[in-house]
Amino acid sequence: MREPKARLLWSAIAVCGLALVCAQAAAGAEGFDTIAIDPGHGGDDAGARGASGHSEKDLVLDISRRLKRRLEARGLKVVLTRTGDRFLDLAARPALANAAHADLFLSIHANAAASSRVVGVETFFLSLDASDEASRLLAERENRSGSQSAERGGVDPLERLLHDLKQNETLRESDVLARYAEAELADLGPNPSRGVKQAPFAVLMGTRMPSVLVEVGFISNPAEARSLARPQRREAIAGALARAVLAYGARFDSRSEAGRHAREETGYDAPAQRKAPAFRDRLLAVKEPGSR
Repeated sequence: MREPKARLLWSAIAVCGLALVCAQAAAGAEGFDTIAIDPGHGGDDAGARGASGHSEKDLVLDISRRLKRRLEARGLKVVLTRTGDRFLDLAARPALANAAHADLFLSIHANAAASSRVVGVETFFLSLDASDEASRLLAERENRSGSQSAERGGVDPLERLLHDLKQNETLRESDVLARYAEAELADLGPNPSRGVKQAPFAVLMGTRMPSVLVEVGFISNPAEARSLARPQRREAIAGALARAVLAYGARFDSRSEAGRHAREETGYDAPAQRKAPAFRDRLLAVKEPGSR
């Protein structure tokens, strides 16, 4: 009985792998065109409080709006999980991104630490095991700001296997996106990069696309708090994140082009070859922060 079961398992893996490849081919055919931006916290949940008196929820909403304008100017569709000062359940945020069929999910936050001397920017993607103790504590703090929906039971084993295969690819792409974002934010200066890290952020769970959470600075540090309170700094951060998104879009576009050639070689013609925008041109056309 063991041999037939083993053959069945490998057949299931092959079928799931083929389904994943087909799904990725379809996504590539549609092109990179929809971005979900998640301004952290909101409503009664103010997030961190800055040394300058500003709240995290207001600062990140402003950055998100600025980023939205920049990306829309490049022809992308942008969905904000919240457009005003309202509370939104953590589980609802990735659900909105999924419903919009977003190509990536970017959650924007401002950090805080017990010591006012801590500074810098850092970017996270999902893992059940945190990179370090500080990352674990940060994820716990952020996760307390909203509830999570219980995981549904009775999932078909093949569906679970396909989901796991897809998640592996999504996590790899999330790592790439995180590195783009961290590099652009670090280039702004003057504060250092704290690196790309992993942690079990609830807001990143359940997304069906590459997803990262960025911490744009420590508002518990007086100098960084004053900097984030300045519109020019928030515009610069929006510009850095726009460049990261468009760089990732250029990579997506390049991989889709390679996939198109492969489909031509095999004789497979994916339907709806639409909206394949020249993301390299868009990347070059991104305005510098503060420019008009």
